[in-house]
Amino acid sequence: MIAPVSAEPWVRPESTVGSSTPAPPSTALPATVPEVPASSGPAGPHDAPTARLDPVPAASAPPVGPEAAAAGFTPVPPDDSRDASVFEGFDDGAPRHGWVRGLVWTGLAVLVLGGLYTGAQWFYSDKVPTGTTVAGVDVGGMTGDAAEDELASTVGARAAEPVDLTAGDSGTTMDPAAAGLAFDAHATAQELTAFSMNPSRLWQHLFGGEAADPVVTVDDTVLDEQVETLHGSLDVAAVDGTVQFVDGAPSATDAADGAALVTDEAADRIVAGWLVTDGAIDLPTEPVAPEITQEETDAALEQAQTVVSAPVVVSVGGQDPELPAEVVAGAASYPAADGELALSLDGPTLVEAVVDRTNDLLTTADDAHFVFSGGKPVIEGGEPGTTIDPDALAAAVGEAATSDERTADVELTESDPEQSREALEELGVKEKISEFATPLTNDAVRTDNLRVGASKVDETLVLPGETFSLIDTLSPITIAGGYHASGIVQDGKHTEGVGGGLSQMATTTYNAGFFAGLEDVEHRQHSYWFTRYPAGREATIYVGALDMRFKNDTPYGVLMQSWVSGGQLHVATWSTKYYEVETSASPKTNVVPTTTVTHKGSDCEPIPAGNPGFSITNYRKVYLDGDLVKDEADHWTYKPDNEVVCE
Repeated sequence: MIAPVSAEPWVRPESTVGSSTPAPPSTALPATVPEVPASSGPAGPHDAPTARLDPVPAASAPPVGPEAAAAGFTPVPPDDSRDASVFEGFDDGAPRHGWVRGLVWTGLAVLVLGGLYTGAQWFYSDKVPTGTTVAGVDVGGMTGDAAEDELASTVGARAAEPVDLTAGDSGTTMDPAAAGLAFDAHATAQELTAFSMNPSRLWQHLFGGEAADPVVTVDDTVLDEQVETLHGSLDVAAVDGTVQFVDGAPSATDAADGAALVTDEAADRIVAGWLVTDGAIDLPTEPVAPEITQEETDAALEQAQTVVSAPVVVSVGGQDPELPAEVVAGAASYPAADGELALSLDGPTLVEAVVDRTNDLLTTADDAHFVFSGGKPVIEGGEPGTTIDPDALAAAVGEAATSDERTADVELTESDPEQSREALEELGVKEKISEFATPLTNDAVRTDNLRVGASKVDETLVLPGETFSLIDTLSPITIAGGYHASGIVQDGKHTEGVGGGLSQMATTTYNAGFFAGLEDVEHRQHSYWFTRYPAGREATIYVGALDMRFKNDTPYGVLMQSWVSGGQLHVATWSTKYYEVETSASPKTNVVPTTTVTHKGSDCEPIPAGNPGFSITNYRKVYLDGDLVKDEADHWTYKPDNEVVCE
């Protein structure tokens, strides 16, 4: 008799009661088991009773308990009226095969075991396997919600901290949020507790879990951009080999490889290592070769040793100066160019060294310049001189210094003047376009200062577009510059200073430019009016504070001419007449008479009364080819020049 097989039925875990999750299907299938009735004689091969599989009605619940399996198998007595036999279709005369029954029982066993397996997986769902860790945090045995809370407070806090990164010998940190990285505590807990048919999950529940990876979200675009910025802090530049001369001797810096971050692999390593790596995440690098290799450096160093191995003789202009090795080294260098170290010699330094070791080898070019002869401007000079071409000298010395033949042959060349006669002739300085004069005083020292000033203004050329500065032209206004102390007005007081009287130079030059129609850039009148100057149309200067400047806004050169004669200071301008100028002045208004003031102190000096104060406006209209191009009004108010008496 074949005994019925019974199996423990699947029981729903209590933790899932009321859950919306569907229960696994029952594996207790009803079946009829053939039962052999008692017989008084031996049974024949065809005497076995017929077995029949009666299904349990779908509406009835499956029995629970050990009786489930037995209850499913009900012996059915032979009944000719029933035709559904499990052996129906077999020839009654054929032998019964045991493999059929074995196949049936094997199927039943598989279903039972499958139910048990599914039930076990369902029982352990929503619980993290014991011993499971995430990024070093133990969450074993916790429910999904508890694990999520624990991971959010521990791993989540760590996820907000900067990430340490290394690449070779370099290191830096990275903000994970700025790099598009985020830790998902909820998804991590769900992955550890979700229902799964994976055998490894059941194994972990039965025999202990293991380290699990945290669930990380990545914005690839942001991460790639952030990784690109790491080059600046993690890349190590290659070191090019160099050769230099130190105290006349050559020395070298060895070449060395650099390292560059491998961007694509770096991003993958950051994602894989974030939160689970103790210490810094090591990023991959690739070597970067220097442009100037060690082989190139060694070759240049060998050549440099030849350069300073002996003096170099320069044969030029019938003389043979010798350049010592240390002089050649002082002009030599090995700059990097196109991946090579090439010898370079500074030509001007070598020219100076050659000239210092020769006698009258060169002649200086005479720049063309204007002088006044017979009261008119003429051009003098403009002759070329002789010189050594710096590039040619450097090439010749370099060839000699790198060979056994240590002599360099160089030719003298003609040097053009910086200012040629042709250039000056094209400036159109051909006629006097304005002249102004102011009377001298009886102060001989003051007049001497004006002679010095006039000599410095005389023959000054103002090119088109340039601005003339009287302070620059007269400087240095010092005793060493040829000036003397004389009367000046400073801070509204009469006193003495070096260069006293040069305000008359300012007034006279200002008016020369005024009537030439040139652009007024800067001028400032005196505080008091002096009758030797036109009222309101005069100027003063003070080093560091006041200047008199005008701009040559014509297409021609303007040549200044200045001299002292006939009791007057003269300033004239020579050029090609360009503007037509009309001037006028308003009457004096707001006149303030002088008074007498009393000063105290040992430095007080009595001064007689000067001119009263008043206001006045000067006008200038400048025309170009009949068109009005400048319409100016210059208003000024003078203070009364009071008498000063001393107590």
